[in-house]
Amino acid sequence: MNIEALQRDYRNGVSSPTEIVRQVYSRIRSQGEHPVWIELVSETESLARAAALEASGYISSMQLFGIPFAVKDNFDVSGMRTTAACPEFSRGAEETAEAVQRLLDAGAILIGKTNMDQFATGLVGTRSPYGICRSVFNPAYISGGSSSGSAVAVASGLVSFSLGTDTAGSGRVPAAFNQLVGVKPTRGLVSTHGLLPACRTLDCVSIFAETCADALCVLDVISGPDPKDPYSRVATPGEGASPWLASSFRFGIPTESSLEFFGDEASRDCYLRAVQALVNLGGEPVTFSYDPFREAASLLYNGPWVAERLAAIKPFFDTNVDSLEPTVGKIIRGALRFSAVDAFTSQYKLQQLRRSVSEVMQKVDFLLLPTTATTYTVQEVQTDPIETNSRLGFYTNFVNLLDLAAVAVPAELKENGLPFGVSLIGEAFSDFALIAVADRLHRSLSITLGGSKRLLAETKPCALDGTTSGCVLMAVVGAHLTGQPLNWQLRSRRARFVKTVRSHVDYRLYVLPNSTPAKPGLVFDPGYAGEGIELEVWAMPEDTLGSFLQAIPSPLCLGTILLSDATQVKGFLCEPAGIAGAREITHLGGWRAYLESMQS
Repeated sequence: MNIEALQRDYRNGVSSPTEIVRQVYSRIRSQGEHPVWIELVSETESLARAAALEASGYISSMQLFGIPFAVKDNFDVSGMRTTAACPEFSRGAEETAEAVQRLLDAGAILIGKTNMDQFATGLVGTRSPYGICRSVFNPAYISGGSSSGSAVAVASGLVSFSLGTDTAGSGRVPAAFNQLVGVKPTRGLVSTHGLLPACRTLDCVSIFAETCADALCVLDVISGPDPKDPYSRVATPGEGASPWLASSFRFGIPTESSLEFFGDEASRDCYLRAVQALVNLGGEPVTFSYDPFREAASLLYNGPWVAERLAAIKPFFDTNVDSLEPTVGKIIRGALRFSAVDAFTSQYKLQQLRRSVSEVMQKVDFLLLPTTATTYTVQEVQTDPIETNSRLGFYTNFVNLLDLAAVAVPAELKENGLPFGVSLIGEAFSDFALIAVADRLHRSLSITLGGSKRLLAETKPCALDGTTSGCVLMAVVGAHLTGQPLNWQLRSRRARFVKTVRSHVDYRLYVLPNSTPAKPGLVFDPGYAGEGIELEVWAMPEDTLGSFLQAIPSPLCLGTILLSDATQVKGFLCEPAGIAGAREITHLGGWRAYLESMQS
């Protein structure tokens, strides 16, 4: 059911949206509507939509043509009811949530609305009057929440992808427990218009899929500004730039003393193997103290942010408090003990923690953490619903408070047959780069897709060049080369080395007179037809380009350089007047060769 496979079958005439819809509803009937679903779109309506898509001829222009999906039942869908897993709250929706509408506009077929922890309050998946969703790997264990039904719908092969929400980890914990990819985008990257809030300032629309490539496809469709959402935002130039994606990268791992697995040594072993797998992919681990992240995580439920949960449903709470699921009611009632003074005091504390976290993030490109330290049986959660939930959020609760992006991916199955997952966590707007690296890690650690026996290796990997997002590819030819006197000007601007290349054949190289340190001048000479000049390509964040340009002395300038493979990058060129009296060294093929010739 992964997106790429369905799209291939549609193009080749092997299957059709109508056939897939029939299969989906047949599987739902065989498994039972509950506890995964709260409300289904009627099969008749879904078949009609599939037929309309087939008749439209838009198969090549719609990114999600005929792809079945589900949404958590805190998203509004016109003509359906929004319950947030509370029947007494149930209300009809006149408008479809923006993220859902973008999926429909892209050709996706909505199958239904899924079960969840009531009012998106919980990471366990047991807090619903519609039944308890369980791990597809062992029904004695929880599925994770609050987006429980959305995760199980994908892991059970009922839909290709689903939308959940993530305030404290609800788009990542269920992914880990069902061997799925869970993407928690940067806050504001995806519109929350039409979503019943949990904590409105922190909520994110999340994506469950079998592969990172599928999640990336969905994120590409639903991301983007929305004037109807006051929290919608877009990246400023250079924000979220990830030059490390095309280079070597550094990733943060907690110090041994700050790691916590609550006695689950199998999870610890899985995590350490994931660390080694990322090292094998070219990463350099950098240890850091997890303490400031842990402190930030504790603020979410132990601080005044819980009052946002009350704000989201205050009129209903005031008249229907007894209808709340007991644990959910206890948590939301806890908001009443906080004052405005508490809110500001906690904001001050969070700002202090952000400073500490920023120091960590400046030393690494992203973090690699366990998605959860352990898992629990349904019985264990029901016996101690608060403490087990708190432990599940140990590595997730801080992410939105600190304005970070995260991607959860499967790592491996433990000896008891239960999945273990890890999360890559980076700066805001680093989403697409995180997904690309997460895909590589997923493929190095996992064999099968979700709860199926289908092979991950048979799916298409992410095709994403992260250096084009928030970065400029810059070719340098002389004093800025690695090891040369001005290379610091690149590194101080967070630029990363990408590759050594040669220019197109129509370039000449000169030693500029009276330059300190000695500098070359690269000049484009159409029709020259030499052998090309050796260059280094670096990825530079867009927001640092201006200060770099200011440091370039005449007669040098930045322009567009054609490479030997016919691609173009920005780079150093010399004004024609600048080579007056200069010595030509084109025959040497590059600046390093010139420096070596001067030493011989």
